[in-house]
Parts: sequence; structure tokens; C-alpha cells
Amino acid sequence: MTKCPEECRKQWQPKQGKSGWQKQKKEEVREKLEAVKKKEEKKKKQKRKQKREKTMKVKRVAEKWEIWNEEEEVAKSEAEAKKLVPEKFHR
Repeated sequence: MTKCPEECRKQWQPKQGKSGWQKQKKEEVREKLEAVKKKEEKKKKQKRKQKREKTMKVKRVAEKWEIWNEEEEVAKSEAEAKKLVPEKFHR
């Protein structure tokens, strides 16, 4: 720092180009915003992935139930058929 003439006896600082500081700050802010956006996008992708996994699990369980229900119905119909048809035709 330099001092102004002895008359005023005040300290003064040379002005720095505000444009350089402003550009740097703008770049820092932009970088922070981009980082936040990337984090949000990652979170969204993870949520979507989890949601897809859950739906796939539900679909698998539903398919298993359908298969189980069909097998159960077939077994019931076979039992009913045996009751209705006389034993001599079962050979």
C-alpha cells in the first residue's frame, strides 16, 4: 500500500480490475451450480434405477403368483375330473 500525499494522510489502495474478479467469481458460481446440477441428476438417476428395480421385482412376483395360480387350478381341475370320470377309465 502506498500513501497519498502527506496533505490528506489517508491510505489508499490501487484499484484492481473488477472485471477480473467478477469473471473469476462468476466462473466459481457457475462451477458450483454445475456441480449441484450434476449431483441432482445423479440422485434422479439413482431414484429411477431403484424404482425400475422395484417394479421389476413386483413383476417377477406377479408372474410367480400367476404360474402358481395356474398350477393350482390345473391340480383342482384334475381332482374334479377324477371324481367325475369313473375309475375304470383312469387306467
